[in-house]
This record gives sequence, C-alpha cells and structure tokens, in this order.
Amino acid sequence: MKNNNPLSPHLQIYKWQISSLLSITHRIVGVINFFAIILICFWIMLITFGQSNYSIINVFLNTTFGKFLVISLCWTFSFHILNELRHLTWDAGYGFDLKVAKITGIIALIGSFVLTILFYILGRNLF
Repeated sequence: MKNNNPLSPHLQIYKWQISSLLSITHRIVGVINFFAIILICFWIMLITFGQSNYSIINVFLNTTFGKFLVISLCWTFSFHILNELRHLTWDAGYGFDLKVAKITGIIALIGSFVLTILFYILGRNLF
C-alpha cells in the first residue's frame, strides 16, 4: 500500500508569526551569547597578562571584521535582554493577548536595533 499523503502538512500551511520567529531567534542568540561570553572572558584574561596582549586585541577590534563582531554581539545581547524582559512579563501573567504579544515582539526587535545604534554612538564618542 502506497501512501501519497505529505508527511508534514502543517509545514505547507503554517504561517510564520512574530512570536515564533522571536522564539527561534532568542534561542539562537542565547547560544551565540554563551560563546561570546567565553570569548570575552578569554580577552579579559589576555589583557591581565600584559600590555602586548592588549595591543593584539586592539588591532583585531579595529579591523572591519572586529567592528562587525562587536556590533553584532551588541545586538545579540540587546535583543536577548529585551526579549527576556518580554518573557518575564509573561511569567508574571501579563501580555498573553495576541495583539499585546505581537506589539511587544515588535518593540523587542526594533528596540534591540535602537539600543545597538545607541551603544555604537556612545562607544564611538567615548573612544
């Protein structure tokens, strides 16, 4: 007996929602932040070993890839924090309405980009 039914029909009719997109992004960003914190700890450890190691890190951070990495990590931390605040309000029992969940999701996404730009401008003016 041959079965011609699709294995996962829900994949063909399912429409992406902002909550599902942010949930997947939150998990991916959490893994990225885990490795970023390890990298930052190694950088701090290298700085404690002397000035020569600091200059190596400084040269790397002044490259195009280094700047891209710093800005990207700034976005991942900003997004993760804002989306986690959204989850904390859900844990408190608020924001489960579909309209509120969509609005807070958009605020978390746009807010993460705004915070990244603000941190970039602030860091650019300080250093």
